[in-house]
Amino acid sequence: MLAAGDWRAGSASRKAMNELAGQYWFPLYAYLRRRGCSPTEAEDLVQGFFTRLLEKDGLVAVDRAKGKFRSFLLASLKHFVGDEWDKHRAAKRGGGTVLSFDAMDAEVRYAAEPVDSRTPEQVFERRWAHAVVEQVLVFLRDDYTARGQSEIFDALRHLLVGGIGERHAQIAAQLGMTEAAVKVAAHRLRRRYRELLREEIGQTVSEPALIDEEIRQLLGSL
Repeated sequence: MLAAGDWRAGSASRKAMNELAGQYWFPLYAYLRRRGCSPTEAEDLVQGFFTRLLEKDGLVAVDRAKGKFRSFLLASLKHFVGDEWDKHRAAKRGGGTVLSFDAMDAEVRYAAEPVDSRTPEQVFERRWAHAVVEQVLVFLRDDYTARGQSEIFDALRHLLVGGIGERHAQIAAQLGMTEAAVKVAAHRLRRRYRELLREEIGQTVSEPALIDEEIRQLLGSL
């Protein structure tokens, strides 16, 4: 994340910015939709927001910011919507964008949001938490695949979200392992998941002391 701050330094930093936008555009999109923006308005605002970050060196401030990148990003979007959007509305849609996403897919995902009284900020927090967890699961699966254990990951990943009715014997038969070996594998999967989650959260806070607090808030939002 911090590598994206100095995007003009080279293609690697610009790539980091594109990955950042690709990972966190939907929480911002969901926030804007809950605020009452139409799908087209929300899409244009997200595109314009990330473009502005590039044009104004907005992410350089992340290195100096004390706190959480999640809070920085939402506060920056609010400022953009409140003070800067009129300056960008005249720009052609699609011109100079830094990320590409399917607006129809975005609406399908947004439609899956619970119909309740959540504020736009609460919607953002929830979608941010999901984005972080989804990214960690991608890293975790890649880790297991690299070790030739993707089948174990696929069989055990449901244990990461509660583990109720773990069915160790059934999974053992499926994988050709003993039940004891499955329990050990499940323990290792959870441990590696926690490690990767801390690493990912560590990229979005200004200091390690904030990691545990951020994880608590993330789990509370899910």
